[in-house]
Amino acid sequence: TRTTKGTNGTSCLTDEKFAPPLGEGQTGELPTQLLNLTDTTGRDEACPSEITFAAWCELFLAKDFRYDADMALNELRRDMRHAANPTRAVVSQRFFKTGPGEYAEGDRFLGLTVPQIRSFVKQYRELSFRDTCRLLRSPIHEERLLALLLLVEANRRGDATQRRQIYRCYLANTRYINNWDLVDSSAEHIVGSQSGAPLSKLARSASLWERRIAIIATFHFIKRGEFAPTLRIARQLLGDEHDLIHKAVGWMLREVGKRDLPALEGFLQEHHRRMPRTMLRYAIERLPERRRQWYLLR
Repeated sequence: TRTTKGTNGTSCLTDEKFAPPLGEGQTGELPTQLLNLTDTTGRDEACPSEITFAAWCELFLAKDFRYDADMALNELRRDMRHAANPTRAVVSQRFFKTGPGEYAEGDRFLGLTVPQIRSFVKQYRELSFRDTCRLLRSPIHEERLLALLLLVEANRRGDATQRRQIYRCYLANTRYINNWDLVDSSAEHIVGSQSGAPLSKLARSASLWERRIAIIATFHFIKRGEFAPTLRIARQLLGDEHDLIHKAVGWMLREVGKRDLPALEGFLQEHHRRMPRTMLRYAIERLPERRRQWYLLR
């Protein structure tokens, strides 16, 4: 074992056999010290564009760590770090807008693919509800996504009491459901499926992500041929200023139109002049070209 200095002077214990972070298709193991520790601060800097071992070490071995007493959760986190790809992590940080002033500023990634994360869902589907909720509060993006997919799976298999418990956990932790992929993979299943979910209240929220939850949750109703909830929330969000809401509302309206074109056309006839351009373009994407142009030119 030797000591490696991080970019800010932090010392990290490493195995002599450790190779620099692996590219896709390479094999190897992360050091045991790295795999056994859980970050409790979420204050690390984003990965640099060129990741050295020191920076990779610094990312996960920051100031305040603790050993996780729960063996299943600890094992899950070790397995995820064994599969980590720091090169892909840099790409993910750019794609999900984690830079200063961007909507996911400071979010951190291991560099896992969605298929990899779904494989962990199958492997750890019996992770306790308590530990799944703890995982949802992780500073690591893929851990939060995994937690949400575990909750979706548990919601699918659970009884009414368990589904209500999952729903309450979800709404109590919306500040961690803080990117479009996290919302889109979970909101319809957990929030949309609960009767009495406060969609209108969420649509009025100051939180971008709660507003997106409100409209994406209505996909649950769309798939069941119920379009009124989507049209109601879409009306509420017509004046929203954020591009991610424009895209989400337009997407849900397009889904309505795929099932009931008159319902979509009725909404468009009333509101197309008020709709942000991106929202309108998403909503009319599947209409015949002449009809699309009619809405765009008015």
